[in-house]
Amino acid sequence: MKPQRAFLGSVFTTVVHSTALDELCTPSHVQASLPANGSISGIAPIPSSVTANAVYNASVSVSDNYPAATFDYCNVTFSYTHVGRNDIVNLQYWLPSPDKFQKRYLATGGGGFAINSGTMMLPSGLQNGAVAGVTDGGFGSFSTQLDAIFLLANGTINYEPLFMFGYRAIGEQTKVGKALAKNFFSMNSTEKLYTYYQGCSEGGREGWSQVQRYPEEYDGVIPGAPAFRFAQQQVQHLYSNVVEQTLDYYPSTCEFDKIANETIKACDSLDGKTDGVVARTDLCILQFNVSSLVGTPYFCTASAGSSPFPGGPAGSPTPVQNGTISAKGAEVAQTILNGLHDSQGRRAYISYQPATTFVDGATKYNNITGEWELSINSMGGEYVTKFLQLVNISNLPNLDNVTYDTLRDWMQQGWTMYEDTLQTTLPDLTPYQSKGGKVLHWHGESDNSIPTGSSVHYHESVRSVMYPSLSFNESSAALSDWYKLFLVPGAAHCATNPLQPNGAFPNTNLAVMIDWVENAVEPSTLNATHLTGSNLGAQEQLCAWPLRPYYSGNATSPACVYDQKSIDSWMYDFNAYKLPLY
Repeated sequence: MKPQRAFLGSVFTTVVHSTALDELCTPSHVQASLPANGSISGIAPIPSSVTANAVYNASVSVSDNYPAATFDYCNVTFSYTHVGRNDIVNLQYWLPSPDKFQKRYLATGGGGFAINSGTMMLPSGLQNGAVAGVTDGGFGSFSTQLDAIFLLANGTINYEPLFMFGYRAIGEQTKVGKALAKNFFSMNSTEKLYTYYQGCSEGGREGWSQVQRYPEEYDGVIPGAPAFRFAQQQVQHLYSNVVEQTLDYYPSTCEFDKIANETIKACDSLDGKTDGVVARTDLCILQFNVSSLVGTPYFCTASAGSSPFPGGPAGSPTPVQNGTISAKGAEVAQTILNGLHDSQGRRAYISYQPATTFVDGATKYNNITGEWELSINSMGGEYVTKFLQLVNISNLPNLDNVTYDTLRDWMQQGWTMYEDTLQTTLPDLTPYQSKGGKVLHWHGESDNSIPTGSSVHYHESVRSVMYPSLSFNESSAALSDWYKLFLVPGAAHCATNPLQPNGAFPNTNLAVMIDWVENAVEPSTLNATHLTGSNLGAQEQLCAWPLRPYYSGNATSPACVYDQKSIDSWMYDFNAYKLPLY
């Protein structure tokens, strides 16, 4: 799980300005549009903090989150305080020009330990006629992350930011933003303001926090690759390292890279189409084992130290790598893919699907010894030091005496400590469902940071808890009326995948959700676009879980088939714990 990229769209100024936007986009009008003190319980806006400036002809190129577009908007910032707390929470909103406003609000979230992703997601709102917002969570600035302020001192948690990060900050951003939108555009009390959420990774977890905590606020929520089940998710980042240490073998980046690429090649055609995309990682699990790659030659040129994996850590310079996949290397890779089991063979968590890269297990080259060595994943290491051990250091110094049982125990400890703030796995969503809310949940099938099976397991938890008396097919259909899960073939973490460039990616999700909520156009499949690769610009439809894709002939979109063995491969029994892990 890593922070999202910041919005880098170019902004240009036209000669002719929108008079209506000029008139509304002023500090005085924004001040008059702030929610009154007391109208949102516990929140007091600070009028003197308001800034407002009109931006014209802002342009964004096509991205993983939205198509290319040009738009005008009012860029607004201001702050509020919690009554009696004497704190400051900063907000930023982009409001569309009056002629483009469609009576919609879009909340957005962050990534990694960040409560926001800068303004990266805001263009999605403007393209769809929505006011869109971000919050700094009260952390001190929009660039300050939770891990920087989580501890007041060793052993002393700063609980206010924890709860803001857990769910409150996004909920407050939404409540304040909705009031601002209605007042700014002079909506009357009877007019409906449709409210949506969109985010990925930590932003996906935050989306689920809103469904679970503020069901009355939202009409549609779009959580991508959510980092929920936070304790398991963060410790999972260390699992690959512990596999390497336990088996006493540290694959080179080139060996890991070769295993990933050869797995893609071996499993490519299992979906009925040879295109460099593994759309059926479940069939790959059932029909492929990494051991079959032993003896396959690999070669990598010398490097200056950059990571061969998207999002991976940079290392020291490496020499030419020329060898073959070893039995030990295959064992490490297969053990990682099998997922964490304790010393009694009981499952503690899910790992990544085959055809992903091994970012968590990335090793470093020691130029003095000429050996590849352990490189402790900083996301998992920092979670253990700061959130479990409550010591203000940014990574574990070593993994001495850390076993699979240790990882299980750390997962249990984090679950216990933060069940009410960070786990975010409440499976009974009746309040949200009963008020008509919709969920469009998606996850890249080759995600190398948050296991794809994590999303499937939560979907299945909701299904079994909310529809216990129905059969699998009946309950799946009932759940699909308002909550749909789409697995994106070939996609990496919240993004397209350079190792599988021909995979289509769903970058029009907000438009799909709006059509579902406002026009009752239910998406039986999910629209996706080829953003890279040989089919650039072409459209494809993705299958909704539990149906799985299979291509026949020259079809541009797959048939969505029911395959019980494949479905079963996604089902997990976490018998390492006494309580159910949703």
